[in-house]
Amino acid sequence: MEIEHNMIVALDIGTSKVVCLVGEISADGQIEVIGIGSHPSKGLKKGVVVNIESTVSSIQRAVEEAELMAGCKIHSVTVGIAGSHISSQNSHGIVAVRDGEVTDFDLERVIDAASAVAIPADRRIIHILPQEYLIDHQEGIKEPLGMSGVRLEAKVHLVTGAANAIQNIEKCVRRCGLEVDGVVLEQLASSYAVLTADEKDLGVCMVDIGGGTTDIAIFTQGAIRHTGVIPVAGDQVTNDIAMALRTPSFHADQLKVKYACCLAQLASADETIKVPSVGDRPPRDLNRQALAEVVEPRYDELFTLVQDEVRRSGYDNLIAAGIVLTGGTSKMEGAVELAEEIFHMPVRLAMPKGVNGMGDILENPIFSTSIGLLHYAREDQPQSSSASPTRPNIEINEPISAEVIKPSSSAVARQQKNQPGILSRFKTWLSGNF
Repeated sequence: MEIEHNMIVALDIGTSKVVCLVGEISADGQIEVIGIGSHPSKGLKKGVVVNIESTVSSIQRAVEEAELMAGCKIHSVTVGIAGSHISSQNSHGIVAVRDGEVTDFDLERVIDAASAVAIPADRRIIHILPQEYLIDHQEGIKEPLGMSGVRLEAKVHLVTGAANAIQNIEKCVRRCGLEVDGVVLEQLASSYAVLTADEKDLGVCMVDIGGGTTDIAIFTQGAIRHTGVIPVAGDQVTNDIAMALRTPSFHADQLKVKYACCLAQLASADETIKVPSVGDRPPRDLNRQALAEVVEPRYDELFTLVQDEVRRSGYDNLIAAGIVLTGGTSKMEGAVELAEEIFHMPVRLAMPKGVNGMGDILENPIFSTSIGLLHYAREDQPQSSSASPTRPNIEINEPISAEVIKPSSSAVARQQKNQPGILSRFKTWLSGNF
């Protein structure tokens, strides 16, 4: 049986859950989800690993579940990352076009120039995201390759994170016997699954409300302009319910999911719910409106913090398409209505799109990041379908002959071709600078 090279694996390591999705890319480029694994996560706090053993255990359970459903063995994954340690900035670089026409080499040089900013030793670049190019001051160029000009500029969005936080995520994945294909900012991944091209062009702010963090991504003119992380999310709502109603956190979370509403005027005062007590005390009856009055101030605070972040970014007047809510904590009744009251602009709750298979399960904002990671992994794959990776990220659970794992002839040819390429680039650099 041949190894499946057209499969990709997403691993969303969240504060409240770990989700593993196995996707198969069809001939027309569509993603078919063939395996899902999910397990509660206890080893993270606000998106950052605080207990390696617990995180490794959660990853293993989720991966095993996905392997069982997909009938395959997973070797490598594309991982999402979040947390307050994430920061971003916009930068730009300028280079001279060597031969009067923009080549791949010129693009590499201008991106290198744009990303040559002072970064502390304890931080690591996660993404260098091109926003637009300028050729001889001509703005708004998305694809400059092959265009004529003398001066090439690039505007990019740089995303950095704490090196130790990134290493801990990678360490947890590798402890499970898996390789890391890439580390992806979670709100960037979610944007692939929930935003339309029209929204990105018109200007939109995506708010991904998870368990530990609320992740923000602002797009205008089709490019990402600002990313931010707010350390207030679903866990704080659960904690508020537990404290106010004097009930254990486990029951508080169940009450939040089943009965909570973040706009008190939408909740009925006649509807009663059973609230479990701590210890041996009997459960108490409470009306649903009282629960909503506990939850509403926290959502009000969260949306106000998002509004402050949007204003601080300077793009508050450029997001004509409004606000898009996603993530598990955005599902609560009244969230869209409360957000519209605070933001004074259109707000919609987004379900992840763009994949086939298991639609009844996956059409849920909980899976926005993991489905987005599949989209990112598909776009990040080598363009040439003939160039197979030397080590697959998935293999079918059947005996495989040793010959199958050998690099393909095209991969060897590409590797040999790269050697003189380095020499010629060095000669070009010498002749251009001396």
